[in-house]
Amino acid sequence: MSKNLVIVESPAKAKTIEKFLGKDYQVMSSFGHIRDLAEKGIGIDFENNYQPQYVVSADKKKTVSELKKASKDAEIVWLASDEDREGEAIAWHLYEELKLKKDSTRRIVFHEITKDAILHAIENPRDIDVNLVDAQQARRVLDRIVGFELSPILWRKVRPSLSAGRVQSVAVRLIVDREREINQFVPEASYRVNAVFSSVDANGKTVELKAELQQRFAIKVEALAFLETCKNAQFSIDDIITKPAKKSPAPPFTTSTLQQEAARKLGFSVAQTMQVAQRLYEAGKITYMRTDSVNLSNLALGASKVEIISMAGQKYVHIRKFNNKTKGAQEAHEAIRPSYMNTHTVEGTVQEKRLYELIWKRTIASQMADAELEKTSIYINVSGSQHQFVASGEVIVFDGFLKVYMESTDDEVDSEKESLLPAMKNGEKLLTTEIVAQERFSQKPPRYGEASLVRKMEELGIGRPSTYAPTISTIQNRSYVEKGDRPAEKREYNVLKLKVGKITDKIKEENAGAEKSKLFPTDIGTVVNDFLTEYFPTILNYNFTADVEKEFDSIADGKIKWTKSIDKFYKKFHPIVEDTMKNSERQVGERILGIDPTSGRQLSVKLGKYGPLAQIGTSEEEEKPLFASLRKEQSIESITLDEALDLFKLPRQIGEFEGKVMTVAIGRFGPYIRHDVSFYSLPKTDDPMEVTTERAIEIIEEKREVEKNRIIQTLGENAEIQVLNGRFGPYFTCDKVNYKIPKGTDPAMLTLERCQELMAAQPEAGAKKKAFGRKAAVIKPKAKAKSKK
Repeated sequence: MSKNLVIVESPAKAKTIEKFLGKDYQVMSSFGHIRDLAEKGIGIDFENNYQPQYVVSADKKKTVSELKKASKDAEIVWLASDEDREGEAIAWHLYEELKLKKDSTRRIVFHEITKDAILHAIENPRDIDVNLVDAQQARRVLDRIVGFELSPILWRKVRPSLSAGRVQSVAVRLIVDREREINQFVPEASYRVNAVFSSVDANGKTVELKAELQQRFAIKVEALAFLETCKNAQFSIDDIITKPAKKSPAPPFTTSTLQQEAARKLGFSVAQTMQVAQRLYEAGKITYMRTDSVNLSNLALGASKVEIISMAGQKYVHIRKFNNKTKGAQEAHEAIRPSYMNTHTVEGTVQEKRLYELIWKRTIASQMADAELEKTSIYINVSGSQHQFVASGEVIVFDGFLKVYMESTDDEVDSEKESLLPAMKNGEKLLTTEIVAQERFSQKPPRYGEASLVRKMEELGIGRPSTYAPTISTIQNRSYVEKGDRPAEKREYNVLKLKVGKITDKIKEENAGAEKSKLFPTDIGTVVNDFLTEYFPTILNYNFTADVEKEFDSIADGKIKWTKSIDKFYKKFHPIVEDTMKNSERQVGERILGIDPTSGRQLSVKLGKYGPLAQIGTSEEEEKPLFASLRKEQSIESITLDEALDLFKLPRQIGEFEGKVMTVAIGRFGPYIRHDVSFYSLPKTDDPMEVTTERAIEIIEEKREVEKNRIIQTLGENAEIQVLNGRFGPYFTCDKVNYKIPKGTDPAMLTLERCQELMAAQPEAGAKKKAFGRKAAVIKPKAKAKSKK
């Protein structure tokens, strides 16, 4: 029996801490929160000052029982959950549920899992911070009230099984608003003029100088007129300006900047970044990963200095203390950094190695000297014109922090990097090799990716470090938002070129607008957003959501009583809920596109029971309306009249195969081909409006081949057992229940008896089938054919 019981929230964290403590300490895990608001009902006692009704989760009862037993046997219980509000709440729930005594309970916190940090925490215990617990309770209660009261309205007014959340709904609004900006955007064309000049240097060698005109021309006529002027113009250098410049490193990582940079540099999703960072933290390799602080401890600063001197020399050292720009920064007291600055790399998965390297480089770079640059601009006059060309160049005089790390941005574009310019002097005459005026287009607002959405939420004060990843995961899991790619579209542009005294005028084609891993609102997400924005403008207001976060901060600081904050909100919110339930109209997001030219009836698009659809006619008309499902890449917001009319050309017959008609159509799960009584999904690369007879036959035969190879063998008198090839390897199925086949077993050699043994050994697979045992017992072998006498 150990004298001391240390309780943390994860097994990995427990394993790491256990290495630093002696035999007198037993370290156990609570596996996160042990209790939460009751699932039945709202779980809040409104008659008793909004008191939460907590219950132990069904999957935590065994854990709680084990922790109770261990805590009774221990002399001192150390609650060592994370140091943020969520961690403080976990410690409080453990204290309450395990019925711990104050004189034998200690609360300890640390932002890195190292031996020194753990021992220092044990030497400096504190009480549970009730203010932090109340701030977490306030968030949980408020979010439960909003979700519990809004969701039934959505079920009745939009569609069953929908749900709403306070922060999630605002995140969806950001994405919907941006999508509408993009849909309404009209690109403006202009002409960008670039020139290539030549001159002879002091050694008689021809040198090249590339420059851009400072002004863009709005129309083609202006660009042509300028090129006409350049035909006989003289070009000379008007001025050369050289200026020193500096670049400073970015601060160490906070939660949001780590999520953003990991997305840019490593291609990680927000959730993936947090999962990998959690593993690194629990293994003692980095400090706590939920923080909005950019501060580094004196110990970390000293260790960084030693490391930089060893790696690059004293001149590369520039110790900095960064200040938080985020209002209400509170989650932890130090930025995300390596636990040991002299550890440049770590063992682990590829993702863990890459993320750790990113964190190490960012931390080291933040304490390195500025990069020193020299920027040169050469201004070139055009005789007969007031316009000037400018050539820009940049030279790194001292690399400083760039020796280790350079921060990325979300809106990086492919452009020519500024480089060293050839030696020139004022008044020098230049010859032109060519001058090109190319039509360019203004860019539409960029769609949010996960990282840029986090940045926007942080900028608006929506959410906190612990909520960014769950919020983005939730809105995708609820199908309000989809993450996806969009292919580039062909676009024509005009190129005017002056070369050897002649102007050529050509139309060229380019691919433009490709997008990868961006967030798109779904039709259901858009309809829900519009409904909530109309009837609950306060909840969907960005400032309101930010103000709520500030109020939580005030509760955490002990300035506001959490129940008063909830009471003030609820007394305003609940009457609006009741009024909306009674008086609001059902929302389907209907958009009238125009008139069907064939029937003369109204054509509209709206949200149906199984998704977005187009409708010809109305329910008020005597003739029944016609319906057609929208294709997956189409949306109610952006579909045109012509595109909607095309949907009614389906289903269409595309020929015969094996004496049966083949029909292509669009169903609930997308486009498909119907042949006889079978259905074959159309691949994403095939357009249902263009698929040919030959291609349809190819798709049918490919699917048949896959199905043929899927079945390895059948067993039982009536083929009750099927041995199949699956996505993750072979398995067998019986009575619609799947069973694993042990590694090393040849699925083609399985017998009925062996399958029954495996079924008996995997009762959890068939637990939902009450008659499983009897079902398995009556499977008979296939009858043997009678031999002929």
